[in-house]
Amino acid sequence: MKDRDNSFDNLQKIQTLKTATLTDNDLVGRIATGCDNSYAILHDRYRRKVLGYVTLFIRRQDVAEDITQDVFIKAYRSLKAGYYQDNGKFVPWLMRIARNLVIDHFRKDSPIFVEDGSPMDYKLRSMTGDDSPEKLIIRKQQKYSIKSLIDELPKEQKEVVLLRFYIGLSFKEIAEYTDVSINTALGRMRYALINLKKKAVSMERF
Repeated sequence: MKDRDNSFDNLQKIQTLKTATLTDNDLVGRIATGCDNSYAILHDRYRRKVLGYVTLFIRRQDVAEDITQDVFIKAYRSLKAGYYQDNGKFVPWLMRIARNLVIDHFRKDSPIFVEDGSPMDYKLRSMTGDDSPEKLIIRKQQKYSIKSLIDELPKEQKEVVLLRFYIGLSFKEIAEYTDVSINTALGRMRYALINLKKKAVSMERF
């Protein structure tokens, strides 16, 4: 009986070793058939990478750990539901989930304010003349949160505003993390600021 148990344990070890050498795509395919062990291997492969990315933006270790866990939970559910379509690009897909959850954390849980001397304050000032009605509105009410206005921006514009002014990334870093050119990132910021100014003037919410 003991020999049988040892043989079974050895067989399991061999099977685990074989599974661990499979490619990401192979493992993803097995997850769809109900092989949760394959997802555990993917988790072990990339947990440190995802956590390292999240901690670039989230300074509290406990919060970064929670977000990292949420990344893998969301990825697992998407794989099981058949939503994964990025064949051969599992890691970029996983990192996009991480980026979106980091942005959601700042958007939902952290207030965004325009403070005197901040980059957003400087940009908003530079868009208008000294005596313009727009600037008077901005100057008068800039102490209030612009979170609701940012939430109304198109997704790509909202992302670049959060990454630049709240998380503090350079445009080169934004381009790398969003997989676009620097010119595209700059263009999205320009249109975002134009839209924010229009909303501020029309709604008098700055």
